[in-house]
Amino acid sequence: MHHDAVVELLRRDFAADEYEEIRALWKRHSIAEDERDIAGLVSTLAEDCVYELVQTGHRWEGHEGAARFYTELLTAFPDIHFDLTNIVIGPQGVCEEARVTGTHTGAWLGREATGEAVEFGVVIFFPWNPEARRFASERVYV
Repeated sequence: MHHDAVVELLRRDFAADEYEEIRALWKRHSIAEDERDIAGLVSTLAEDCVYELVQTGHRWEGHEGAARFYTELLTAFPDIHFDLTNIVIGPQGVCEEARVTGTHTGAWLGREATGEAVEFGVVIFFPWNPEARRFASERVYV
């Protein structure tokens, strides 16, 4: 992101009602994920959203891409669970830290299923799109 864009984010005003809107949308997203509700997940995202696994460079674009990301993730790890360990909500969006557990029972990112349990830490940033009143993306750091 260009320096001027970051400065603009730092200067973004923040009203209490916008905080509640962002917080409620993140809760809706989280509940939809727990319920394996792909349509509910996608409804929290701007139409031009981008999902990105930052460390690998994998990207999924738009609602179709987000649905594909979640379908593939939930197929590969049907019992995946995100245990929230930290969260920050502000006018720029939501940043969460979680402990992830699950069982690798399907192909994921070109890797065949191992059948093994996985556990790892993750930080996920949900940038806020104030025009769309939805999340612009999900940037995942493992």
